[in-house]
Amino acid sequence: MTPDVVVAGAATRDVDARAPGGWRAGGAVSYAALLLARLGLRVAALVGLDETAIDAGEPADLRAAGVEVVTVTLARGPVFENVEMPAGRTQICHRLSDPVPASALPAVWREAGALLLAPVAGEIGPEWAPVPGPDALVGLGWQGLLRDLAAGRPVRHLAPRRGPVQARADITVLSREDLPPRGKGTRGGGVEAGDAIPDLLGRAGSGLALTAGRDGGVYLRRAADGRLEARRWRAVRPRREVDPTGAGDVFLAALLAARLLLGPGRGDGGRALHFAATAASLSVEARGLAGVPDLAAIHRRLREIRTA
Repeated sequence: MTPDVVVAGAATRDVDARAPGGWRAGGAVSYAALLLARLGLRVAALVGLDETAIDAGEPADLRAAGVEVVTVTLARGPVFENVEMPAGRTQICHRLSDPVPASALPAVWREAGALLLAPVAGEIGPEWAPVPGPDALVGLGWQGLLRDLAAGRPVRHLAPRRGPVQARADITVLSREDLPPRGKGTRGGGVEAGDAIPDLLGRAGSGLALTAGRDGGVYLRRAADGRLEARRWRAVRPRREVDPTGAGDVFLAALLAARLLLGPGRGDGGRALHFAATAASLSVEARGLAGVPDLAAIHRRLREIRTA
């Protein structure tokens, strides 16, 4: 059957001394596909994996959730270590990623109503831009294309530039933490954080959610007449914060699902943004993929918020 949503990207091995083998499965493709499946959609995932991850039986969580999975064996798969500090997260790249080729996408999947591109290490290249049909809804986790990576070094952030993949996206999500520091020249030209974002929304109806953690975020949308509309949302406070990894990916997947099911306007309005923020909040309450909520858990938390 043709899936409702196709998700593509490389799964990471995230360094974790408490996990078997010293790592756990992760990556934007894993978090997004799992959330979409737990929302009840028919989901297919093209997942780039290195041999270590494949030998460990990954992506086990996706298959268990009913995601139809096709794997691409990578000679190099991304390996990251997330170090949480009082001032924020430092992400260390231990290994880069080979590309995930668009040619590996099964033909029937190209008829899906939505495509979510979920890179983590630049593995989704420009050849992905023409893959979705003209009526397909396209989501993009942009941060995975804005990383200057070298093995053994902390991740550096590149200034956002409008390339073919981002130009095709209907919904883009980016965290302020993934922008270069304010006032500092960085590879890619440097930006005053967020200042260049409005100029990168070219197509009518396209939107970009700029997330800011505990401060919520702002959703920028290019209207049909060319005007830029801005809508802010408030963060949903988690009961406990165990692991913020993947929260932005869950937010993107939830927002894409709302837009797919409700259409433009309602699907990226205030209620949709609140729904996505609630899903992202729940995801930080457990470690790794174990935190990805299902639809029932999101509805329970929404009811609790309304009655609080």
